[in-house]
Amino acid sequence: MGKLIVSEFVTLDGVVEDPGGSEGYDRGGWAFQFDRGPEGDKFKLDEAMAAEVQLLGRKTYEGFAAAWPGRDDEAGFAKKMNTMPKYVVSSTLKEPEWENTTVLAGDAVEEVAALKERVDGEILVYGSPQLVRPLVDRGLVDELRLMVFPVVLGRGLRLFEDGAERSPFELVEARQAGAVAILTLRPSANA
Repeated sequence: MGKLIVSEFVTLDGVVEDPGGSEGYDRGGWAFQFDRGPEGDKFKLDEAMAAEVQLLGRKTYEGFAAAWPGRDDEAGFAKKMNTMPKYVVSSTLKEPEWENTTVLAGDAVEEVAALKERVDGEILVYGSPQLVRPLVDRGLVDELRLMVFPVVLGRGLRLFEDGAERSPFELVEARQAGAVAILTLRPSANA
């Protein structure tokens, strides 16, 4: 059975919207205002290299599909992003163009539960907060990896909006990477 890992860039006030600045959000680009240092770069590289497949929501998928094809780097991050199997949960995307992409068009929770049964390894979710929320609510997320940036935006799409289900997690690791904190959390056995 696959292990579902959610990796997010998040602000101190929980905003996950437009960390790179390509989505047109007036407060976007906040993640690149801080140095995550070589430790943060290594963390992201190791995370990608360990993943068997990538799972994305449509909006994140479209941003990645526009950005990654044709990129290259010495570490191999771009190659991994482009060649690993990708699953995108969407009822509107019909013909994905990014290499090795499969569309999951049914109920998101059911599709992801079935994917976890099929994949033997890590299933990595980048961003995709609208997809992540119901997966956390249904207990399908095995690990949260939050790269917390020292900024308050005051508004924007948050990872967990008001009304989210109560979902206790336990902190299994906390470390500093440049100006950011990396938190690794797993669902609490004492829920």
